[in-house]
Amino acid sequence: MLACPSGVRSTPCYAQPSHFTFTLSRRYNFLPSPNRPRLLTPKRSSNLCSLSLLFSTNGVRCNRFAVRALPDPEVSDSVTAAGASGLLQPVSVKIPFGGREILIETGHIGRQASGSVMATDGETIVYTSVCLSDVPSEPSDFFPLSVTYQERFSAAGRTSGGFFKREGKTKDNEVLICRMIDRPLRPTMLKGFYHETQLLSWVLSYDGLHCPDALAVTAAGIAVALSEVPHSEAIAGVRVGLLGDKFVVNPTTKEMENSTLDLFLAGTDNAILMIEGYCDFLPEEKLLEAVQVGQDAVREICSAVKALVKKCGKPKMLDAIKLPPPELYQLVEKIAGNELHNVLQIKSKIPRRKAISLLEEKVINRLTDKGYISIEGTTGPVETIQDLIDEDDEDEEIVVDGEVDEGDVHIKPVSRKPTPLFTEVDVKLVFKEVSSKFLRRRIVEGGKRSDGRSPEDIRPITSRCGLLPRAHGSALFTRGETQSLAVVTLGDKQMAQKLDNLASVEEFKRFYLQYSFPPSSVGEVGRMGAPSRREIGHGTLAERSLEPILPAEDEFPYTIRVESTITESNGSSSMASVCGGCLALQDAGVPLKCSIAGIAMGLVLDTHEFGGDGTPLILSDITGAEDASGDMDFKVAGNEDGITAFQMDIKVVGITLPVMQEALLQARDGRRRILAEMMKCSPPPTKSLSKYAPLIHIMKVAPEKVNAIIGSGGKKVKSIIEETGVEAIDTQDDGIVKITAKDLSSLEKSKSIISSLTMVPTVGDIYRNCEIKSIVPYGVFVEIAPGREGLCHISELTSDWLAKAEDAFKVGDRVDVKLIEVNGKGQLRLSRRALLPVPETSPEDPSSKQLTDNQTEVDVADSWKASDEGTRKEYASVPKADGLLEGIEQAKVKSSATKLASSSKSNSEETSLLPRKKIFKRVKKSSSKAVTGVSGDRLASSHRGNRDTFIKKKWRPARGV
Repeated sequence: MLACPSGVRSTPCYAQPSHFTFTLSRRYNFLPSPNRPRLLTPKRSSNLCSLSLLFSTNGVRCNRFAVRALPDPEVSDSVTAAGASGLLQPVSVKIPFGGREILIETGHIGRQASGSVMATDGETIVYTSVCLSDVPSEPSDFFPLSVTYQERFSAAGRTSGGFFKREGKTKDNEVLICRMIDRPLRPTMLKGFYHETQLLSWVLSYDGLHCPDALAVTAAGIAVALSEVPHSEAIAGVRVGLLGDKFVVNPTTKEMENSTLDLFLAGTDNAILMIEGYCDFLPEEKLLEAVQVGQDAVREICSAVKALVKKCGKPKMLDAIKLPPPELYQLVEKIAGNELHNVLQIKSKIPRRKAISLLEEKVINRLTDKGYISIEGTTGPVETIQDLIDEDDEDEEIVVDGEVDEGDVHIKPVSRKPTPLFTEVDVKLVFKEVSSKFLRRRIVEGGKRSDGRSPEDIRPITSRCGLLPRAHGSALFTRGETQSLAVVTLGDKQMAQKLDNLASVEEFKRFYLQYSFPPSSVGEVGRMGAPSRREIGHGTLAERSLEPILPAEDEFPYTIRVESTITESNGSSSMASVCGGCLALQDAGVPLKCSIAGIAMGLVLDTHEFGGDGTPLILSDITGAEDASGDMDFKVAGNEDGITAFQMDIKVVGITLPVMQEALLQARDGRRRILAEMMKCSPPPTKSLSKYAPLIHIMKVAPEKVNAIIGSGGKKVKSIIEETGVEAIDTQDDGIVKITAKDLSSLEKSKSIISSLTMVPTVGDIYRNCEIKSIVPYGVFVEIAPGREGLCHISELTSDWLAKAEDAFKVGDRVDVKLIEVNGKGQLRLSRRALLPVPETSPEDPSSKQLTDNQTEVDVADSWKASDEGTRKEYASVPKADGLLEGIEQAKVKSSATKLASSSKSNSEETSLLPRKKIFKRVKKSSSKAVTGVSGDRLASSHRGNRDTFIKKKWRPARGV
């Protein structure tokens, strides 16, 4: 606050120069700098850490004080070169990125951030920014870094779904990439820096070919390197694929479709910090080759990044690092050393944790509230708060009311308890480091861990299956004090998990594993809500571990969901989920290719510090304390011979390939021992489908028949579901049909209906006991299969002449029919007469002289065209039809009697002259003249039952009739 009250000397109190320094009481300066936050820097040492503007003059409080603006010291040339605004000049460089180059731009966008980078690979663009708070947060043992990664749908020319049409909750894929950015960055951050740091990364453009995850990790490493955040090394990330026998760095999405390895590696130019990947039973030797290829690519990128940082990087805030006093380590060891050694030998987790908490509280009380002042090497009296108060009172001057003292701003502190020598936070940090040091020393020197195991030993393992009777599959896997309850649920495609990603193609997961870590698993109280990033990451690791052993979808058409609930936790809970999930899948009857086990490996890198020979010490099946105090957490899953998934997090810089090789070989031995223990599961997995699991049947139909199953607007498939009681019917464009049902009877019923709808009829097929669905003047419609009908013309119903179909049949009657024709529209023509026995008759018998199969109907149009008189006379014998034509007597055609009789015998079918009532009505309307005769040849070539011909064709009388 700047004040210029009346009565003050003419010295101006506003700041004239552009750069200035506030001077308060000759003790503190505000030093603005374009390269770091504004920090309160003392001009001389003082134990007073707070500034109060209240001072007392003879008991009267006065709120007036003086502030003077003084010229700022000279600004260095390096700062001036960045511009008066402190913004960096735009810089664009190309750096190697596997087999191609990427474009790195800084100073173009986000210039007010501490560091910002735009990385371009092809047409995929990732923008990353790094910012930090001006004021440090409370010290802790966890670096205050937060990472947010977002894939914007606009990058692929899409809009997110939902009502608000904008990105919302972070998707699982984004969470996994956030973790891949955070895990390699955190080990490089220097201890003692407590300014909250936020890293934001957005995918602004995506071409569908170049994956943005490796680009985002590399861009994050460059942004941090260019910013003011103090860190040890620049990092970069790459992906390694295996195409045949060739390793490919940063392969495209199309290349990854044929890759048998998906390895993601991040590190510095001289060390590996994080690896994560999935493969199909890849040997350890092949994996190490892939890691070597990835490390070479990272080393090349980091070299280019270092050159960029030298060109435009900002100065690091090294002066903001605050570490605990070095003498505090000795004091904590002196106070708690003996007790800590005994506490760490307690085998059970909960008693050991409580004992360590009590010991920590004891050390805090000793070094803070009570004040541990007996420090070796300390000479002379210790200046107290009261001494400082007395010193200030001696120089105090009385300020006349209305005047502002331009000298000291006097501070009279309020009476309080003596200031402790060390802060509670520092003591906690040091106590944790000392505890970790004692634990590592015990392992290296004594060769024994907290629970009494040697470095290669595995904790006791027990497992059981089928403990949940209504679940489709269940297993309880226990390893030491880590326990996983795995439950398997089987379902159809509707249970599949839909993925909403940048690609426009809808993606469904038929197998997914969901990992839950409730606070009760560690005996604590906590909030239950949405899955944390840790839960999503652990679940994905276990899911990808089990995925290679699952059967193909055409062999096992179920959607599989595995839930792993951690009921107890003392390290390696994700690998317990792998073991428990494998047993639960077997219990659910999933035909797995083999069994899978997972193990977590630890490391003590520098053994020379604890009396060892300097060789890294690798630990098998680590506990939670060994994970927290160790230098590595390496999770490996697979069978006896190969690896399916792996994840390694490094907490120190210096892990090399020989160390990784030794850890992988020791992990293989551990997996084999765990698999042997899993074989002793009691009760064992049933390896058969549960009676409560749904039944799924797969059918293959012609692709063009799929619409017949669905029907208009889905009406047909809905009616089948309602009629049969099945749960779902899923169709695909390639003709695959999946029927999901609870029982076999409903499944068979729906299968029969779909088979009938999609069958391809063949002329000559015979259908028995078919129901007559409707009767029309020209015949009957018969249902030969559910939903499939055909026309049986009236001429094909009986061997004798039939005037009306209703005279012999009614709706609901069942008949046997034969398919005799399929027209171009797919309509079916049936015949009942073709299946009737042929009676033995004499050729001389006039009653047996009937029309053959192709002579059953009269083509009226051709009949009217016959104009010669002789033909009309021959037609005089055509019989009457219900009195519609006067003077026509029922008789056979004389001129063709012999030919008709012989044709009837040769075809083994009886035919009859069947004049149609409908036909004669149309003839009567067309002409008032009577038909006198039709030749036998005309009758023999007449049309046989085409429904469209009888109904739709407009007949006209021939000329001359």
